[in-house]
Amino acid sequence: MQLFTALKAAPEALLALLNNLDIGDFMQAAGSVRRTSRGELTVDVSELHILAKSLTPPPEKYHGMVDVEQRYRRRSADLIANQDSRDRLKARFGVVSAVRNLLTSRGFMEVETPMLQPIYGGANARPFTTHHNSLDIDLFLRIAPELYLKRLLIGGLSDKLFELNRNFRNEGLSIRHNPEFTMLEAYQAYADVHDMKELVESIVRDSVSHASGRSLVGPNSDIDVSQPFRSLSMIDEASRAVGVDVRDLDHATLAKIAAGVLDEDTKSASSWGEVIEQIFEQKVEQKLWEPTHVVDFPSDISPLAKPSAQDSRIAERFETYCAGMEIANAFSEMNDPIAQRKVLEIQLETAIANGEFDKSLDLDFLSALELGMPPSGGLGIGIDRLAMLATGAPSIREVIAFPLMRPLTHDTN
Repeated sequence: MQLFTALKAAPEALLALLNNLDIGDFMQAAGSVRRTSRGELTVDVSELHILAKSLTPPPEKYHGMVDVEQRYRRRSADLIANQDSRDRLKARFGVVSAVRNLLTSRGFMEVETPMLQPIYGGANARPFTTHHNSLDIDLFLRIAPELYLKRLLIGGLSDKLFELNRNFRNEGLSIRHNPEFTMLEAYQAYADVHDMKELVESIVRDSVSHASGRSLVGPNSDIDVSQPFRSLSMIDEASRAVGVDVRDLDHATLAKIAAGVLDEDTKSASSWGEVIEQIFEQKVEQKLWEPTHVVDFPSDISPLAKPSAQDSRIAERFETYCAGMEIANAFSEMNDPIAQRKVLEIQLETAIANGEFDKSLDLDFLSALELGMPPSGGLGIGIDRLAMLATGAPSIREVIAFPLMRPLTHDTN
């Protein structure tokens, strides 16, 4: 709306205020409303007050704010200047809202579990450590809520439950990784990995449609999520990459063959499944552009998943990929307390051997599991990556309001 004052007739106080206005100031005006001869709605100002003073001018409107690092560091200025930034963050929060609405409409109960945990688990990742002064104990920021959510399932709080949670992993940064990120985890009793496939597809379609109003996603908006997702075998793809059926090979033989086709040393892979995972990550993962459920995961890299009844080396697990990145992970949950204890003990031994001396066995979870957990399906979906798909964002930092940045060094001399 246009404000007008006749300078010749304006009071001195009003003139003094006008002389001190800057772009970005918040104003309150009062006066009579009229239209100009061109039809523009105008207020003939009789009173004018400054509500808030702008000491730093906003970015100019024509070019906006184009320096990418400055956009992330000065998000408020970025949002003022760039409509695209506002649209992406609105779409991201629309994704969160749509996920919550879909799950609650299906009878899932939303719950909360601790972010500060005495034992970290539920995923393979290094944690952030903190200290509680009153109890004089070290605590960890959670890397996943899985083991707590399963305790609620065991306790019968609900046959369907979920948490939209913040996770923290003390690892590197990239266009797809931020140390603090948002994850959906959901668990359903009397369901399995096949039920989770349907749920993942429904969540992706519904949230993308809610956020963007369409079914096309990805950096080039060329991926259609409205159709059923295809399935692809990790074992078959790894076999194709090395030119031999990996099912017929032991760990040592497979590692030797893989060393000839991979760009990295396979010595870090301590099991048959880890070598297969390395092969898949290097040779296949980036090519998975259309929505794809990757099945046939090795059991030895799936410690919380139920082994297949047909082949115990294979887990009832899948990961969903789209636009060359993982967006979901799901499986039939391991509910055999004896087998689960053995698997976690092996995982602990490996972690300690790799220098994770702060890692320990979650005896409380294992004790809860001994009470009996119904056969269940579980899933995890990366909300930030889902928002990347929905908005076509090239980096995870575009869909996180305040991504972690390296602090600027200031010369104090």
